Amino acid sequence: MNKLLIVGTVAFDAIETPFGKTDKILGGAATYIGLSASFFNVKSAIVSVVGDDFPQEYLDLLTNKNIDISGIEVVKGGKTFFWSGKYHNDLNSRDTLETQLNVLADFNPVVPNDYKNAEVVMLGNLHPLVQSGVLDQMTSTPKLIVLDTMNFWMDCALPELMDVIKRVDVITINDEEARQLSGEYSLVKAAAKIHTMGPKYVVIKKGEHGALLFEGKNVFFAPALPLEEVFDPTGAGDTFAGGFSGYIAQSENVSFDNMKNGIIYGSNLASFCVEKFGTERMEQLEKEEVHSRLQQFKALTQFDIELS
Repeated sequence: MNKLLIVGTVAFDAIETPFGKTDKILGGAATYIGLSASFFNVKSAIVSVVGDDFPQEYLDLLTNKNIDISGIEVVKGGKTFFWSGKYHNDLNSRDTLETQLNVLADFNPVVPNDYKNAEVVMLGNLHPLVQSGVLDQMTSTPKLIVLDTMNFWMDCALPELMDVIKRVDVITINDEEARQLSGEYSLVKAAAKIHTMGPKYVVIKKGEHGALLFEGKNVFFAPALPLEEVFDPTGAGDTFAGGFSGYIAQSENVSFDNMKNGIIYGSNLASFCVEKFGTERMEQLEKEEVHSRLQQFKALTQFDIELS
């Protein structure tokens, strides 16, 4: 069974959308990635850090999903990373109300020995130095390294981010971030520019409008499934990344054609994530539901056309 190493935040979130608000709930990029990747036949481990205020029941949840948590450091007397945000009515934009780095401020990642030879590494959204620090600990070259990042790091740690971008095979960012990173408005030109920075594959997420996959001149587009209800977009991008990397790790195929399938699997799982607040939907999700919705994706995207 292939191994998937996941790096990212395990955290508390407090979320407000037009449909309601939450107190502190389970969140963090690595949490969503791990829950999503748990639907595939892979061995996965999370590298992260929490304080001793982090409930044991949340750690048990990850363990019960067959996620190795030996790489999650628990800092005695420390407080867990916390993020609070409020979404606008269209749910496509949000305001960050509060960010408390807490134990994340001094985090030095330690990769479990059993995962230093992982075939796939999923670098979730974190400081680029932490992401690089994980790659430095790998004892063999992974078949695929996937990087997720955001505009915050482009603003405050661009040199370090550029260093880690050179070392990855796939980068996943949203359309706004792709434009900022490349300085190009056209997403086709943006992807071409980002290719020159290192990654062979560029995935540009467009939220409710789907995702684009670029490899040189090759382009693939996957729509997002039209949903009746969207309650909370938090973690949707991380869930997408978990589905993408989990599928690639399971299939052992890093070709462009297979990544098309990874994009669909990631989009499919992300469509569940947004249906309830936080991780609630992903915690309750059954494999039968995932398979059924994949059939909907297939119907949405496949058609016959006669070319004259």
